[in-house]
Amino acid sequence: MTATVPRPTRTTNPRPVPAPVADPQVGDLLDRCRTGLLTAGNATSAADRFATAHLAALRAAAAMLAARPLPARRTRLRSVWDIVPLVAPELAEWCQFFAATARRRAALERGSAQVSPREADDLVRQVGLFLDDVTARLGLPPVTSAPPLLRPVVC
Repeated sequence: MTATVPRPTRTTNPRPVPAPVADPQVGDLLDRCRTGLLTAGNATSAADRFATAHLAALRAAAAMLAARPLPARRTRLRSVWDIVPLVAPELAEWCQFFAATARRRAALERGSAQVSPREADDLVRQVGLFLDDVTARLGLPPVTSAPPLLRPVVC
């Protein structure tokens, strides 16, 4: 009598799905990020849309930090975009991108730069993708992140 060995099943998702995070602070930060995206999508100025979208990205990054332990370090880190890659190296490229948008946002708030409606809309979409990525990496169910339509920006 021959024994049959079951074949391993193939997965279409190469990324392992972690156990869902139970910390209510994580869910609150992700909800605030989604709310920020909706607010950004309804902003009528490009500068407001850009700044609000960037704040939403900060909340998604904060959710990742709330969910994963921070390694002890002696050096002082300057921003969330410096810290997230330490706990989630897979998000390092996103962090580089959002560090650049942080500098742009600071310049907007000082009045030394401007942003086009297209740039603001693109940032809203990028933050939606980032939120989806963070949500998946935390093992949480997907939720539609970006607003379906962006309100026209008054130039």
